Amino acid sequence: MPDSQRRQQQALWVALALIVIWGANFSIQKWVMREITPTGFLFGRYALMPVCALLLLIWRHGFQFPSLSRDDLWGLARLGVIGHTMHVGMVTYGVHWSTAFSSSVILACGPLFTLIILRLHDLERLGRYQILGMAVACCGVLIFLSEKLLGGSWQATGGDLVLLVAASLFSYYTVAAKPYIERLGGFTTMAYATLFGSIPVLLLTAPQMADVPWSAFTVPLALAFVWAVVVSAFLGWLAWGWVNAVRGVARTAPLMYLMPPVAGLLAWAFMGESYTWLKVIGALVSLAGVAIAQFVRQPPWPRPPA
Repeated sequence: MPDSQRRQQQALWVALALIVIWGANFSIQKWVMREITPTGFLFGRYALMPVCALLLLIWRHGFQFPSLSRDDLWGLARLGVIGHTMHVGMVTYGVHWSTAFSSSVILACGPLFTLIILRLHDLERLGRYQILGMAVACCGVLIFLSEKLLGGSWQATGGDLVLLVAASLFSYYTVAAKPYIERLGGFTTMAYATLFGSIPVLLLTAPQMADVPWSAFTVPLALAFVWAVVVSAFLGWLAWGWVNAVRGVARTAPLMYLMPPVAGLLAWAFMGESYTWLKVIGALVSLAGVAIAQFVRQPPWPRPPA
């Protein structure tokens, strides 16, 4: 088998493994937060993530870290606050208030916000298929949330709305990080953004650490915590970046639509979540709308007259 074909197959298997890991992580994270509270989870995550970021920099550059300009440092600090302090903080509480399956479906709507942000920055125009896809996805989300709204489950509904805002923040982070990744490299960008984004999280959560039930931190819980933070979050996104580099974003992105079914199946098996047909239909409609908006080919921009 040629080396290129072998790498393609390896990347596909890594991508499928990551889909399972991320799908399971919704249930794992909810279990950990149920024991040590979302605040305790955030504090522990961002006490550990900077260590991973520093080890990544040392692995790539030794102890001679890359020299960055003041503008780059400010830009990476802004990325860290948006991507880690705000996005991860909101996802943590959103997942805690909502369910594992709902969280995976809502976060899968992120590509819609990416298209909107690209349009606002005049980097891409929205064609009729993108607008149709957004409308279909919005209808699917409304169907998906209708049972919670009609049933008066305001905490779960609020968690889903928080996750929607978090998805928009991650989309902005994805667009804003691209020039830094192209100029500085993905590892350097991720490491510095993690370091900068960790500082506000630790400052905000540290005063509440006395109220966290650390006695619940058993060995199985500690292993689940390390799995959620190091394997799923940190190493997972590094591996996903390698998969995109080998397979290409266009071929890899559709695999993300396997994550909600995996998350729903595992949450049903291990967390006791149950789903009605209305919720399943709403999830399918919303994911179909996202797929239409993201993958239907756009006609090219009209060329300006000579």
